[in-house]
Amino acid sequence: MAPEGQTGKSVVALGIVDALTREVESVGVFRPIIKGTEPDQILTALLRQPAVHQEYEESYGVTYEDVRKDADEALARIVHRYGEIAGHFDAVVILGSDFKDALGAPELGLNARIAANLNAPVAFTVSARDRSPEQVVQFARSSMEELKKHHATTIAVIPTRVPSGHEAEYANAVRAAWSDVVSGVIPAHRVLSAPVLGAQIKAVEGHLVAGREEMLEHDSQTVIVGAMTLPNLLARLEPEATVIMPGDRTEMIPGLLMAQTSGAFPQLAGLILTGGYEIPDPIQQLITSVPHELPIAVTDLGTFTTAERLFRIEGIMTSSDRKVELGRRLFNEFVDGGALLGAMHVNRAEIRTPVMFEYQINEMARRAKRRIVLPESNDDRILEAASIVLRRGTADIILLGDPTEVKARALASGYSLEGAELVDMNTPELVERFSEEYARLRSAKGVTIEQAKEKMTDPSYFGTMMVHLGLADGMVSGAANTTANTIRPSLEFVKTKPGVSVVNSSFLMCMSDRVDVYGDCAVNPDPTAEQLADIAISSAQTAVAFGIEPRVAMLSYSTGSSGAGADVDKVREATDLVRLRAPHLKVEGPIQFDAAVDPEVGQKKMPGSEVAGRATVFIFPDLNTGNNTYKAVQRSAGALAVGPVLQGLNKPVNDLSRGALVDDIVNTIAITAIQAQNT
Repeated sequence: MAPEGQTGKSVVALGIVDALTREVESVGVFRPIIKGTEPDQILTALLRQPAVHQEYEESYGVTYEDVRKDADEALARIVHRYGEIAGHFDAVVILGSDFKDALGAPELGLNARIAANLNAPVAFTVSARDRSPEQVVQFARSSMEELKKHHATTIAVIPTRVPSGHEAEYANAVRAAWSDVVSGVIPAHRVLSAPVLGAQIKAVEGHLVAGREEMLEHDSQTVIVGAMTLPNLLARLEPEATVIMPGDRTEMIPGLLMAQTSGAFPQLAGLILTGGYEIPDPIQQLITSVPHELPIAVTDLGTFTTAERLFRIEGIMTSSDRKVELGRRLFNEFVDGGALLGAMHVNRAEIRTPVMFEYQINEMARRAKRRIVLPESNDDRILEAASIVLRRGTADIILLGDPTEVKARALASGYSLEGAELVDMNTPELVERFSEEYARLRSAKGVTIEQAKEKMTDPSYFGTMMVHLGLADGMVSGAANTTANTIRPSLEFVKTKPGVSVVNSSFLMCMSDRVDVYGDCAVNPDPTAEQLADIAISSAQTAVAFGIEPRVAMLSYSTGSSGAGADVDKVREATDLVRLRAPHLKVEGPIQFDAAVDPEVGQKKMPGSEVAGRATVFIFPDLNTGNNTYKAVQRSAGALAVGPVLQGLNKPVNDLSRGALVDDIVNTIAITAIQAQNT
């Protein structure tokens, strides 16, 4: 809830939905009052979140017009509408109103009455724009008196739009004022308030004359008035800026187009030509014949009026996926979601759905960001995944390739690589350093410096060397390369952890209500008993890293001592080795799959076992069994298979399927970042 418009409380609402998603099975959203003339943008954005399964028509109470006609009747209708959905969800996030056409105490009082009647605790947001910490506290205190008068309970006070670098001052001021509420802040960020280019063109009554329509949905970070010579303008370009330029200065256009296609200058949001001048035919011919992505619009308004209007426009936080991801990230970084949920008295769900797990691994990765190198920047899936990861703040990304070419490819596909580090594999000092290190490490194999330099032309070797030398914390590859090509460099010089005899893998299998670990389903065709023990211990460690209590089932076609034969004996020996090397682990084997997963069968075949019927880590006796089983479960049970996660290496390197989807790559990057935190 907020006492005024334009507070940015939608970021807080999104953050609370995100926090709830990680803790409960089902989340609903409810907007008591909407404008009614068109779909509510904030509500629509919240309904698009993966964990929210709800129709728009059931997600709001009444319109503003209903409130004006009869406030009491509207309140009764709101309570009724909320009651219709509340029982269908474990938690419902309610978003108060703050429309500009009805601000002040009457509306704040109405929101307070709604909160009290819905028995909903209030997370109170206050804009810090043009307010000191003391002024924020004073304004919040006077507004909260209205809440108290209507018996609404405030559990959090969150200043928003806080000046960057001053987050602690505002948070401390809130803590000093109220010891019994959760405090946090949402920093100001120009991306959150950036309008899209299409809104800018509409505001100046312009129309598009060049560029793709879909580019109108891109954010504009700032406005630059280009009333200067080309060299001076090029020196002042900023990423995602909208350039305003007099329409009779068309000689500037070729230079701007060259700057955009070169990749050597910041990529602009668009160009708006003022004054209503027609573009001369030669320039028009140039614009249409030269390949470029720069949207160009024209307006009849003058430069001053155009600039004045554009500087007044502020974007809506929910207008793009990029803003949503940034808002989610800022909330997670600057608000204690756990404390907020505790104040709401939200009970954590015992189950773990795929959506919950994906949110949880992204949050785990964000807590201590790591640098992940992606060698395959010539693959659009990699660029899109990198863009998503950067938006979410899951990891810092390093892309290998010619920086100009990578930027141009990303721009052509509409992906933002802002914040990514682009590393040219031809950088002399890196080639020399990496080659010398590789030759040193492989000197026993007779590798010369010339041979080492040849190896460093391979992106997998180059990226792995970055990990080895600490220039990156982990690597994800395999979208275009084979598994062998991804793993081979790691085996040569990253090496396995002490005590581990073999690199192996596991899949995180996200079922409808839990997450299990399956190993090894991707690397070792027929592991020995000792290798099987390594796989079991490594898989248990992976389970712990991702918040899964390891109960290890060493699978076979026989349970306990009921069977005999070489295959069963191998599993039995491996189980004994696990107990010897990791006595703290709960492990059972040999055990059949049904006895491992079904409590009734498990207790019948292995009475009193801590693993039977409750296994979370499943170790398959060979690759044939493991690979077929994980795919069968994935396809027939609709499970989300995340992986393969490579295990046993000193530093994390993970392989992708060549058919990997963008979501698979994003999840693998998050997993690699978490592994790096535990290295």
